[in-house]
Amino acid sequence: MFFKCSQFNFILFSFLFIFFFVKAQNDPEKFAKSITEQELKELLYVYASDYFDGRETGTRGQKIAVDFLRSFYQTHKIAPVMGTQNYFQPFELTLKKKIINTENVLAIIPGFEKPEEYIILSSHLDHIGNHNGKINNGADDDGSGNVALLEIAEAFQLASESGQGPKRSIVFLHLTGEEKGLLGSEYYVEHPLLPLDNAVANLNIDMIGRLDPKRKDKDPKYIYLIGSDRLSQDLHLVSDATNKKYTQLKIDYKYNEKNDPNRFYFRSDHYNFAKKNIPVIFYFNGTHADYHKPTDTADKINYYILALRTKLVFYTAWELANRKDRIRLNHQK
Repeated sequence: MFFKCSQFNFILFSFLFIFFFVKAQNDPEKFAKSITEQELKELLYVYASDYFDGRETGTRGQKIAVDFLRSFYQTHKIAPVMGTQNYFQPFELTLKKKIINTENVLAIIPGFEKPEEYIILSSHLDHIGNHNGKINNGADDDGSGNVALLEIAEAFQLASESGQGPKRSIVFLHLTGEEKGLLGSEYYVEHPLLPLDNAVANLNIDMIGRLDPKRKDKDPKYIYLIGSDRLSQDLHLVSDATNKKYTQLKIDYKYNEKNDPNRFYFRSDHYNFAKKNIPVIFYFNGTHADYHKPTDTADKINYYILALRTKLVFYTAWELANRKDRIRLNHQK
């Protein structure tokens, strides 16, 4: 009788453990709560400050930016990607016949079940710099994307520390040289530190802190998504279902049209991953009067919307990392 009760208790305990473990893996909301308007604001007021001098590729301001990003990951005990030089991937660019030293920044939260597979979250760390004494702070472009990545990284790290880390790895990639022609992402995909064949998807964030004044619908709870169905209908379906479940933003595919005259699909870092047949989503708020001007400052960011859009990317990465089957490319169906 004692043996039978003990056996029953063991089976019951095992069942409850599995039940609550699986439930925890499907409950990212408690970790998303760590993504807050206040923390995004505090980070962005530093990252888009005059001290960073516009973060132009190869300049002192860009070096301050990469040090800031590295310091955040070190403070939160998020590891560098193997093969980096203490989080940095340094390389040389030739710009206007001058050799420029610059670097991408990479951190990783390893997956516990399929660590070799990974989701890349990216944003470009550079902006257009200081011209004639006028600093282009680039709060939206792309300060918003960088602080979003930092907050998402913190949320995943909290999950990992509580024993509920992702099944697949999450890579945080801050890219240099985007404003010079997508050069940091071009360098990365030609010199990857992780096998590109193992990249599940690239979620690229470039300008998510402002509102598009050209929209007829003035509801601020929207986001433009570009590229989600170009290479993987699975990615598109996961993205759409995730938004409906968690954030309920209005998803606008206006700029995803193949005849889009703005050609935004080709104009941010996700495009270099797409060229390598890696499914992508480009998160974008549209342009505004302060685009590439000294007036793109942190005080003009809508932090409520920035937090909501950041959570959408977090939830999408969570779903991609924890689903049973890796998303398929369209030609694999």
